[in-house]
Amino acid sequence: MIDAIDVHVTDLPVRLQRTFSSGSYDTGPSGQELGKPVLVKIHADGVTGYGQVRPIAPGHFVADTTHSVVAAIRDIYGPALIGQQLCGLESMNAMFDRRLAGNPAARAVLEMAVIDAMGKACGVPAHTFLGGPCRTRIPLEWSVSLAGDVGAIVAEATMAAEQYGIGILCIKGGDHRGWRQDVRHIEAVRRALGDSIVVGIDPNTGWTVPDALQAVDALRTIGIAYIEQPVDRRDLAGLAEIRQVARGIPVMADESLFTLQDALALASARAVDAYCIKLYKVGGFTTARKMAAIAEAANLLVNCGGLAVQSQLEAAAAAHFCAGVRPDRFFGGAEFTFGLNTVAPDPLVVETDFVIRDGNVEVPTSAGLGVTIDEAALRRYTLRLEHIGRETRR
Repeated sequence: MIDAIDVHVTDLPVRLQRTFSSGSYDTGPSGQELGKPVLVKIHADGVTGYGQVRPIAPGHFVADTTHSVVAAIRDIYGPALIGQQLCGLESMNAMFDRRLAGNPAARAVLEMAVIDAMGKACGVPAHTFLGGPCRTRIPLEWSVSLAGDVGAIVAEATMAAEQYGIGILCIKGGDHRGWRQDVRHIEAVRRALGDSIVVGIDPNTGWTVPDALQAVDALRTIGIAYIEQPVDRRDLAGLAEIRQVARGIPVMADESLFTLQDALALASARAVDAYCIKLYKVGGFTTARKMAAIAEAANLLVNCGGLAVQSQLEAAAAAHFCAGVRPDRFFGGAEFTFGLNTVAPDPLVVETDFVIRDGNVEVPTSAGLGVTIDEAALRRYTLRLEHIGRETRR
């Protein structure tokens, strides 16, 4: 039974700023709450489960912010969970739907903490509850920022390949100078790294349909592995047209995929070849697993997105989800590379072996999510703390 919930907004001592066609990715200056991750601790029957998510708004395509996630948990979801059983994932998600629509990041971080607690209570890894493990080693993808300078793009791509052994690169597209500049970026990366590296492009809705149709022909000669979300999220007909013209270059949905209804609409329109499923964007494991089932029924593939910047907990949650996806249904590489102590270490995890080895990562096998939070570090980096207990139950 859930006894109490603590919600921490935690600082990130290293600021990360990246550029996308649809906005910016900025963790903000140290000491500022906006842009920082939300960590949830669920106390239940003598065990404590942890989850963490960094809402990526403002500056990008989702609505959740740090403050909205805290408010949703503190005022609505959290009080309703007090006194409930840990194992009621479906009833928990039904409660979310009844009490407050949307707010996927708040739902996701709560479900992560619940499943971490369930795993600890039963002494098994989280993927036990997620249909896994179908695999224990996850191939990784590196997301390369849309810098204005071709040299900076090549330098980041080269670092990912040479320092971490990453074999799959996603180059951000949608440059303000037009699709031809995006092609030049891909050409430059190819020249630097050769044909053995898998290279995809993600315009983050930055192209029009005519742009995309022209870009496909140019990219085909370079050897592009996939195209992710080239056009507006609502333009399923445009995605379907691009997919037809692409003829064997897979098209993947990201911004078009938030809900189960989105997954069904994409499948019905035959608009894409793969879904990019991000736990913070779809509301957690339960919805993600259902999306994967829709994908399988429609003969589509599943990719795992989300950078998980400086968060071992968020990266571990994504890894456990990946472990439950059959290898023959998995597309590309998982994106949670930035949670594996690459761009900066997780300030809340003092010791870890959850790191990249030769472009892959091993799924944690200890109980729950398999990440140990240092409580002294959590106290040191907490910017804000909200407590929900029986006294706040509504």
